[in-house]
Amino acid sequence: MRMLLMGPPGAGKGTQAKVLADRLGIPAVSTGDIFRANVKDETPLGLEAKRYMDAGNYVPDEVTNAMVRDRLSDADAGEGFLLDGYPRTLPQVGTLDDILAEHGHKLDAVVALIADTDVLVDRMLRRAKTDGRADDSEEVVRHRQDVYAAETKPLLQVYAQRGLLVEVDGVGEIDEVSERVLAALKSLTE
Repeated sequence: MRMLLMGPPGAGKGTQAKVLADRLGIPAVSTGDIFRANVKDETPLGLEAKRYMDAGNYVPDEVTNAMVRDRLSDADAGEGFLLDGYPRTLPQVGTLDDILAEHGHKLDAVVALIADTDVLVDRMLRRAKTDGRADDSEEVVRHRQDVYAAETKPLLQVYAQRGLLVEVDGVGEIDEVSERVLAALKSLTE
């Protein structure tokens, strides 16, 4: 299975990606995790990415595309993957299509986690306190929601037109949401 997990910041993509990747036996590939690791290690990519992340903006496509291309070329992604946090822009959709075509693959499914913006903002502010994430101030969190709505949400229409999109309520206990996603994937692939 080659799938995307999409949704606004705070919708639970990272949490669900780990659970679903384990259940489906495929690696979870998270651009956010890769960015955060580079920031923590103060790599040149991390320092560049940090400027954008701290402002609540997306890291430029050329940096993100190169990173995703490299990661999807790793052996563990050969039989499938779950992408979390990519693509985020229309040009990235085309790049992902090209990357997959180079390997003779295509996407099987796109799952969008859906949740109310105020619920997401509250969730992210709680996470900021418990995880000590300085990049999660209310102003930045709300800006991220706006950036998602303007730049990434339109991608859902692209994948809906391709017959790949399923939308799943992202609010609830982790196991509840996971079961909803797995049921939606089953209905899509039957």
